[in-house]
Amino acid sequence: MTGPQRAGVPEWLATSLNFCSRCSAPLSFGPLPAEERDRLACRACGFICYVNPRLVVSTLPVTDDGRLVLLRRGIEPGYGSWAQPGGFLEIDETAEEGAVRETLEETGYRVEPTSVVGIYTRPQAAVVVICWEARIVGGEARTSVESLEIKPFWPDAIPWPQIAFQTTTWALRDWLVRQGAAEHSASARPSTSWPADSA
Repeated sequence: MTGPQRAGVPEWLATSLNFCSRCSAPLSFGPLPAEERDRLACRACGFICYVNPRLVVSTLPVTDDGRLVLLRRGIEPGYGSWAQPGGFLEIDETAEEGAVRETLEETGYRVEPTSVVGIYTRPQAAVVVICWEARIVGGEARTSVESLEIKPFWPDAIPWPQIAFQTTTWALRDWLVRQGAAEHSASARPSTSWPADSA
């Protein structure tokens, strides 16, 4: 896919959408019969390449004494910054199963999701993030290739300047509101300062 950014497809993603996954012919962007918006399509075989957001599933694990567990990321994007555990949903699992798996992989904790904190959309990053509050039911904190550090925070100690993603900021703010502690989000990073392709 060449030329100017196509409406509806982030530029960073558009650069990888050049050829048909069925016949390898070039894709082109434009109007199609029976479609209400311009689409990527293959003129050779007629395949329509629908570009859909990816689903990210995550948790905010909470300790018995009310602290929130975050991890310091060991991979990009956001290397060295703090985020909730989470990742892309696999094709053979439910959303809750994916959130539990990702939390175990990244923190060592087995969790039980209790309620949805929020659903967050970042079209610039082509993601939809679901975040659950979760009760820790087993395991113990351990780092992994994806996490440099696992640490519980009191609401007034959340490291706002070092939060990795805008969706993490939104989830933390919503969680604090649920706890009656919204005042602790006053130093959160402004929404205008996030890279376009980060969650």
